[in-house]
Amino acid sequence: MLDDDTCACADFRASRRTFLRGAAVAGAAMATTTMGDVFTQTAYGATAANPNVLVVLSLRGGADGLSIVVPHGDPGYAAARRRIAIPGSQLLEADAMFGLHPALAPLRPMWRAGTFGAVQAVGLPAPKRSHFDAMEAVEDADPGSPERRGWINRVVGNIGGGAPEQAVQLGQPMVPTSLYGPAATLSVTELDRLRLPGPTDVESVRMHRQAYAAVWDDAPGPLGLAARSALSTTARLRSLATTPVQPQHGASYPSSDLGRAVAETAATIRAQIGAQVITVECGGWDMHTGVGTSDDGQMRIRLDELAATLAAFFTDLGTLSAQVTVVTISEFGRRVVENGNAGLDHGYGNAMLVLGAGVRGGEVHGTWPGLREAALLDGDLDVTTDYRSVLADVVRSRFPEANVSEVFPDFRPEAVGVMR
Repeated sequence: MLDDDTCACADFRASRRTFLRGAAVAGAAMATTTMGDVFTQTAYGATAANPNVLVVLSLRGGADGLSIVVPHGDPGYAAARRRIAIPGSQLLEADAMFGLHPALAPLRPMWRAGTFGAVQAVGLPAPKRSHFDAMEAVEDADPGSPERRGWINRVVGNIGGGAPEQAVQLGQPMVPTSLYGPAATLSVTELDRLRLPGPTDVESVRMHRQAYAAVWDDAPGPLGLAARSALSTTARLRSLATTPVQPQHGASYPSSDLGRAVAETAATIRAQIGAQVITVECGGWDMHTGVGTSDDGQMRIRLDELAATLAAFFTDLGTLSAQVTVVTISEFGRRVVENGNAGLDHGYGNAMLVLGAGVRGGEVHGTWPGLREAALLDGDLDVTTDYRSVLADVVRSRFPEANVSEVFPDFRPEAVGVMR
């Protein structure tokens, strides 16, 4: 997850703190409350019947898509990155234009099986190089709208159900912009904190619940509604909160915040509680210095962790992986040309990774604009595919009952082809 103290960019640290403060202040129509570490929004109802699950993995800080899905066949790549370019001979599954960073080796079987693909040159409709502005825009996915409601909130609101656990953020206690809105959602740092504060023995829990109910049962307005939702949610999910996470099928996760959050994601899916969209944050992608090459540097460290975590996740799921799709998203890409610190400053175009059920993998999708100077946008990789088209492709495939035009208002998605 994110660690403000380790991110290189002051803009990222400041915007993150601003975002968290803002998320803690809820409006009347979207009230949140906390019972221990549980944040739930307004009311809940029955869970949806569709068993498919979408996991959205946010690469916070602005990941460099050109280092992940490497355009080695474009002469502009090596020319712009004389110290950090990865030679084509070291890339995985390379074709004439693209290859995967060698740290993605644990995911190579999925690429070959056609369940792991990528889309290059994706991003926002227009550049936003501020972390905060770009994160808000990407997760809201409804530019120009005065309504503060994220695209995932629109998904679960559109497909129905209404239980907070239908859309879950794991690893962070604050509701991200993508989940924010009138539909009920849940955000929690760890599954074992899906409980009320205080002692955990059965009798004390019963007494605490009675006391909380006495205070909140007749409380009016959104705050009372949210408090009652927190009480009912912790009651329904008690088994999930009290059962130790035990990875299955020999899966072994990295000992890291990301590894723990994704292991809990798998446990949540196995518990069949009705979760349909789960979001997880993965920080450390704001690499203004020391990106490195194929063998060392920040990019190698981050991708080693990412690949090992995702490989463990799909192993852990076993046959349930036939119902689960993972998509990565980041607020923006990085500059094409490396800076003086062998790093990369904030850019524009990026890559998205899509893995799991329904994916048309084993290839890089999208239209490649090229890295010649005339093709760049102010020195950045240009965007030829709006990221909402990728998300719309995923939503349409995994949640056919959803109305994509309502999930992404006033937007006409292009066919991307990354989903079946």
